[in-house]
Amino acid sequence: MAIRDAFGLAFSGATEAGFAPYGQAVRELQCFIGDPVKSVDRAIAQDPGFVMAHVFKGYLFGLATEPEATAVARTCHEAALPLAATTRERAHVSALGNLANGHWHQASGILRDIAIDFPLDAVALQVGHQVDFFTGNARMLRDRIARALPSWQADMPGYHAILGMQAFGLEEMAEYAQAERLGRTAVEIEPRDGWAQHAVAHVMEMQSRQRDGIAWMRTDPEAWTKESFLQVHNWWHLALFHYDLGETGEVLALYDGPIYGARSTLALNMVDASAILWRLHLGGVDVGDRWTALAANWVPKAGVSNYAFNDAHAMMAFVGAGLDAPARTLLEAQREAMLGGDDNAAFTRDVGHPLTLAIKAFGEGNYAETIRLIRPIRAIAHRFGGSHAQRDVIDLTLIEAALRVGDGALARALTTERSTARPDSPLSALFLRRAADLSEN
Repeated sequence: MAIRDAFGLAFSGATEAGFAPYGQAVRELQCFIGDPVKSVDRAIAQDPGFVMAHVFKGYLFGLATEPEATAVARTCHEAALPLAATTRERAHVSALGNLANGHWHQASGILRDIAIDFPLDAVALQVGHQVDFFTGNARMLRDRIARALPSWQADMPGYHAILGMQAFGLEEMAEYAQAERLGRTAVEIEPRDGWAQHAVAHVMEMQSRQRDGIAWMRTDPEAWTKESFLQVHNWWHLALFHYDLGETGEVLALYDGPIYGARSTLALNMVDASAILWRLHLGGVDVGDRWTALAANWVPKAGVSNYAFNDAHAMMAFVGAGLDAPARTLLEAQREAMLGGDDNAAFTRDVGHPLTLAIKAFGEGNYAETIRLIRPIRAIAHRFGGSHAQRDVIDLTLIEAALRVGDGALARALTTERSTARPDSPLSALFLRRAADLSEN
């Protein structure tokens, strides 16, 4: 007889001894804490035929956006292929195979259908939610979870994670009041839920509630940082609040401490480091030699181009550090990637390549070219992934380019647009004053 979990879902090849560490791995991922890879490895060591343990490990590596991790995901898929014994497990194996081979949208659709048939499948919901994030699909970030939410009850294990995901999806669809309410509820249930913590931070970022955001992140940082592999990104959100207020000293202190003090080589952490330094760079802030150390860690990834969102942030570091050779290598790798048959080919072609070229042009002082390259992609920038808060750097780069080239009318129009979406933003107010000065001169 197959082991069944608290929701009645069957797990082929599992014993009680193997299912315990698997369940721990799932709980760790739901909070973004601990070491879910280590936990699921224990499950596999105990039960080598435990199909969902292989699948879960594959998902962890497939979502890492690192080429070496993708290779591990493919190995996990191969191990899981002959083991699936139920329709649900076979669908998961298929989803993993698509993810591991770069077919993000196909994986998303399979996971969507699993969750429709099995709305209490927490893994299908969470992995699907992450795929939606990496593909910039705001509608599905909300609706994938909304479809399943009525099947969940407050006393069910992992309920906080469902609320936290729903909160983030609502925020990305600009339903801020409900997003904040659900996110706060999730954190009340499980204070260590880093994703729910981050969902509320997103609400405050989009509403330009910088002081509220600082208070939210500073109230209990021990809860969302302890053993958390999402903590760098959440520290980044705190840095954004200080950045919007013009508090560059606080931003640099956070960068030198929890954001990039350890100089991580993980792309997900390096993206945050590049994103905060680039914002400071746009404002003319001298960041010293920080670009040099960050760019050195991006260099080994310059020739890969397996995820366009990462490429744009790598180029920021190369521009900041004045490294032309890896910048050229990155652009050549992107040209090669656009010839591929996976989804990243479209991510790169539609958004990633023109944006990466625009960032390089900005670094060369060619602001007119920066404007030419960015304007056509603004409305479709979600196609290469990330959140509204992350993609705001595209608009910030465009506005700064317009100001530097002396196009006060464009800068004013873009800033007025940003101010409408993010009322009371001190940064937008500064842009408007600079645009007005251009018009007067």
